[in-house]
Amino acid sequence: MIMEVDLLELSDRSARFILSGVDASFANGLRRAMLADVPTLAIEEVGIYNNTSVLYDEQIGLRLALIPIATNYDEFVPHTECSCEDGCPACSVTFTLSVEAEDEDRMVYSGDLVSSDPKVSPADSSIPIVLLKPGQKLVLEATATMGFGHDHARWQAGVACGYKNLPVIEIHDCDRCGACVKACPRSLITLDADSAKVAADDVLKCSLCKLCADACDINAINVSEDVNSFIFTMESDGSYSAQQLIINAVSTIKEKASRLNKILEEL
Repeated sequence: MIMEVDLLELSDRSARFILSGVDASFANGLRRAMLADVPTLAIEEVGIYNNTSVLYDEQIGLRLALIPIATNYDEFVPHTECSCEDGCPACSVTFTLSVEAEDEDRMVYSGDLVSSDPKVSPADSSIPIVLLKPGQKLVLEATATMGFGHDHARWQAGVACGYKNLPVIEIHDCDRCGACVKACPRSLITLDADSAKVAADDVLKCSLCKLCADACDINAINVSEDVNSFIFTMESDGSYSAQQLIINAVSTIKEKASRLNKILEEL
C-alpha cells in the first residue's frame, strides 16, 4: 500500500485533506503527534509585581499560559532537552507587561506583552487577559519555555484535530422511490432519470449515519467505510502554520520510528 495525500483545503491555520493507503493506527498517530508531540513555546512561570485587577494572580497566570506564541521554532529546543538547568535563550523567552488604567476602563491584551526576543510574539495580539478599571494596574514578568503538549495543554499546538473514514456509497437497482432522498439529513442524495445518486464531492460530507440505507426497502443502497482512507480536519493555534504543524508531526513520527528501529537492531 502506498500512502497518498489529497489536499482539500489549506489556509494559514487550518487544513483538510484525505489520507489514504494507511490504517487507523497511523492516522491516530498523526492526530496525536499534531496535538502532543510538536513542541511550542508557552508561558510557564509568572512573576507578578503589582495586580490590583479583579482577577487573582493564579487566574492571570492561567490566561497567560494559554496564549499561543509564534516564532521560528527551528531556533529553539525543548527545555527538557536543553543543556541548561534554569532556562536560557535556546529554550526560553521572557515577556514583560506593565499596564495601568487611568480615566477609563482598559482591556489588557496579549499584544501588550513585550518580548525579550523581537522574533517571538503572541500569535494573536487581540487575546483579552483582564479588564482594568480606572486606577487598577497590572505589572508582571513571564517566562515562556519550550515544551510538549503531552506534558501540559499549554504546549498543545494543534486544536480540533480529528478524522473519519472516507465514506463509500454504492447504489444499484434503484427504483427511484425517493425514500433515501427524504431520509438523508444532509441532502446529499438526488434523483436522476435512472437512479438515485450522490455527487463525488458530496460523498465527503456523508456522516455515515446510514439512514438512507435504512429507508430503502429494496436494499439498493449500501453505505460503508474505506478502512484505509481518512478525511482529516485540523487547526493550529497559531504557533505554527497548519502546513508546518503537519510536516513537523510527520517528522516526529519518522524520528520515533527511526529510534525504535535502532533499538531493535541493537537487541
